[in-house]
Amino acid sequence: MTGASTPLVHLAAADPVMARLIRRIGPLSMEQRRRGRPRTDAYGALLRAVVGQQLSTKAAATIYRRVLELFGGEVPTPQQILGADVADLRAAGLSGRKVEYLRDLATHVLDGTLEVDRFPELDDETVIREIVAVRGLGEWTAHMFCMFHLERPDILPVGDLGIRNAVRIQYELDDLPGREELERIAEPWRPHRTLACLYLWESLDNAPDE
Repeated sequence: MTGASTPLVHLAAADPVMARLIRRIGPLSMEQRRRGRPRTDAYGALLRAVVGQQLSTKAAATIYRRVLELFGGEVPTPQQILGADVADLRAAGLSGRKVEYLRDLATHVLDGTLEVDRFPELDDETVIREIVAVRGLGEWTAHMFCMFHLERPDILPVGDLGIRNAVRIQYELDDLPGREELERIAEPWRPHRTLACLYLWESLDNAPDE
């Protein structure tokens, strides 16, 4: 048994629903694990997360691509975001609120109040606390950042609608689970809750034919 397979073995042994999903979906590719989020620096990852707030994976990828096109296909620097025409950002598909959030993010990075370079040294709770202290960067954004940029293995994004819906379907619940119910269901997945969530997202993207 290789070390790389240990998280899958743990999830399958701990939860029969996870075992069924893992058998059906199989090993996840790197593309599936990244879920459309390119490798970039911490600031770029937070920018991408803000763009994707409350959007489907496909919609988020489309708008993110349009934003990058405004800057020659590259992730815009904080200085470029602050200097960009708001109308151009809106035309790319960003809401007025998201434009405000991106500008606040850029300001916090430039003035040093968000020390993104220190994040790899900090524990999950501290990273999440520092991110949500910035206007517009809520818990969901912090969870996505920890999962996809820092690649933390045990994150449960309790506010993600996709995860809640996938749990409702896979666990045959009558309604979307609330925070406490989701945490209870996910308890056996520790310390690999991130991987379990990747399978839940994938279950929505690749639902079996009726």
